[in-house]
Amino acid sequence: MPPKAQPVALRIELQGIAPLVWRRIVVSNQWTFGSLHNYLQWVMGWQDSHAHEFRVGERCIAPDWWIQEIELDGGAQSYQDERRVSVAAVVRELGGVGGEFEYHYDMGDSWVHRCVIEMTPAAWPELELLTPACTSGENACPPEDVGGSHGYAHFLECIGDRSHPEYADTLRWIGGVFDPKGFDLNRLNRDWKPGRRGVRQPVEPGA
Repeated sequence: MPPKAQPVALRIELQGIAPLVWRRIVVSNQWTFGSLHNYLQWVMGWQDSHAHEFRVGERCIAPDWWIQEIELDGGAQSYQDERRVSVAAVVRELGGVGGEFEYHYDMGDSWVHRCVIEMTPAAWPELELLTPACTSGENACPPEDVGGSHGYAHFLECIGDRSHPEYADTLRWIGGVFDPKGFDLNRLNRDWKPGRRGVRQPVEPGA
């Protein structure tokens, strides 16, 4: 009989921008990193339209298609398929609470998320609450393809000043509305569907 799933709490911080964009989440330790990627896209507010990888110490965990591209450049020796690595395995490797890894998204814009393992809220194991869940957070993630941290700073400058020469074009580009403080915890939890961004992949033996 397989071991019972355990909740794992993570704090996710998007680096290099202000105001700080962060989320606290609780996920199953039986998830693969492929499943974790799907959920991070959802809670952060990304659109999953670019490459991604996790960096744990000296190794990288990534989707198979991205590993194949890296192999073309002769640099995939330290990569593992995210469908074959479990959250439980990485939590053990990092020593539990306080351990850290990184989640990189969109290698062009170079978004780096700091992921810190935290104490699991007592309610989850005591009441056997469901996972995944987002328990708190602040601020909206930047728009896709905004140009990284510097591009986002310029974007905020443009939409915040009606006299800016790029105000109208920037507003049209974003669709007319953008609230950098926008964050709806209830909607994130209510509208999450496991199949929204892919199907959970089983952990391969030995992961």
